[in-house]
Amino acid sequence: MTAQAQRQNTEARNAFVEANMGLVYSCARRLQGRGAEFEDLVQAGCVGLIKAADAFDASRGLAFSTYAVPVIFGEIKRLFREGGAVKVGRTTKERARELLQRKDRLTEELGREPSVGELARAADLDVSETAVLLGAAMPVLSLTATDNNGQPEWEIPVDSPAGELADKIALRQVLQELDGQEQRLIECRFFRSMTQARTAELLGMTQVQVSRKEKAILKRLRGDLLA
Repeated sequence: MTAQAQRQNTEARNAFVEANMGLVYSCARRLQGRGAEFEDLVQAGCVGLIKAADAFDASRGLAFSTYAVPVIFGEIKRLFREGGAVKVGRTTKERARELLQRKDRLTEELGREPSVGELARAADLDVSETAVLLGAAMPVLSLTATDNNGQPEWEIPVDSPAGELADKIALRQVLQELDGQEQRLIECRFFRSMTQARTAELLGMTQVQVSRKEKAILKRLRGDLLA
């Protein structure tokens, strides 16, 4: 593979990861307020998203989100499961410290927290390498720590059935606001796990049209759910 082809593959991979960052934020919000900073949850989720993107096989007929969400949740929950210190090499620590300094400068320039993709571009790094370095800079959580009464300081998070039910109700409500074709597209892609090609065939569309419409629908749904 030529250097240009490798660069194009890397750029395509980074763009794909950035386009699916909404999955990370959604998963992080589900576990927010349980003993770890939201930023740390997002950084761990980025690692999961990158792993999912690298291992995803579209030929299996699954939507990427269906495959990626469990992987993202798994990486985030590792923050709560793992006890003891995580060993990080000196070189990695130094690079992570430099990246955090760049992040602070970029935050001042933008007037907000930069996304992982923005930080990666500013540091001339891959999104995956940026996520790993940010993860190396995260504080360690220990499940073995106890308070003065000998009780554990942290609780392992579990999904709340009530929260899951509320999410399903909210999702059903926003789905009802879609028109007929949009509902059929979402049903095919995420409830019946069809490929974009098969969905396009059933709906009388091209695969490109399905891809574009799917992205637009998901963006609108995320906005409605987070409003």
